[in-house]
Amino acid sequence: MKKIEAVIKPFKLDEVKDKLNEIGVQGITVSEVKGFGRQKGHTELYRGAEYVVDFLPKIKLEIVISDKLVQKVVDTIISSAQTGRIGDGKIFVLPLEDTIRIRTGERGDDAI
Repeated sequence: MKKIEAVIKPFKLDEVKDKLNEIGVQGITVSEVKGFGRQKGHTELYRGAEYVVDFLPKIKLEIVISDKLVQKVVDTIISSAQTGRIGDGKIFVLPLEDTIRIRTGERGDDAI
């Protein structure tokens, strides 16, 4: 099993969610987060005063899947979240030791 964490632009959430649903991803956790990468934020003008926006709003997706679906999920996120502009985000693939469904006690792939 793997856990995929993806940080994407907020306006891409619906498109990514729909595409993941089409390929059979059954569960996803979505969090509103803030951060920056190479872009280092940007400056904005408010009432004549310039200020720096260090942390930009992003969406973090967390998906737990079986090993055989990893590449398909990664490819789907890339194709649906990519704009070609700076700040498109990152995808992290992490090994997952175990998953337990609280309601039934099922473990591993059965709990996904």
